[in-house]
Amino acid sequence: MKAIAHGSARPHASRRHPGALLVMGVLCCVITASSAAMAANASASKAMHTQQIEIRNFAFAPATLTVPAGTRVVWTNQDEEPHVITSAGSLFASSKGLDTSDSYAVTFSKPGTYAYYCSIHPMMVGTIIVQ
Repeated sequence: MKAIAHGSARPHASRRHPGALLVMGVLCCVITASSAAMAANASASKAMHTQQIEIRNFAFAPATLTVPAGTRVVWTNQDEEPHVITSAGSLFASSKGLDTSDSYAVTFSKPGTYAYYCSIHPMMVGTIIVQ
């Protein structure tokens, strides 16, 4: 006659703690959702620190722009003529010639006053004040 042992074999972990798999699944979902929320917040932060300057009728609008450090400023040419954004003190690189609808961007990381002009049309001037 063979003896049958009861309870001597260890049951599988999921049979011992059936709620463990549920808890692990919930934790995975929470971590994934948190990562997605942090990525969305990072994108929103970047979007909040972008300012636009329009080039229209041979003028920059606004002519003076005050921004916090870290702001990305984007110039967009709405004129039929090309324009070149040039720093008056060589504090940032000049743009290439901007045709209609072309854009040029600079991120201003240090506080200061940045005067600029169009090197093709020097009467076009503007100022970025970074705080």
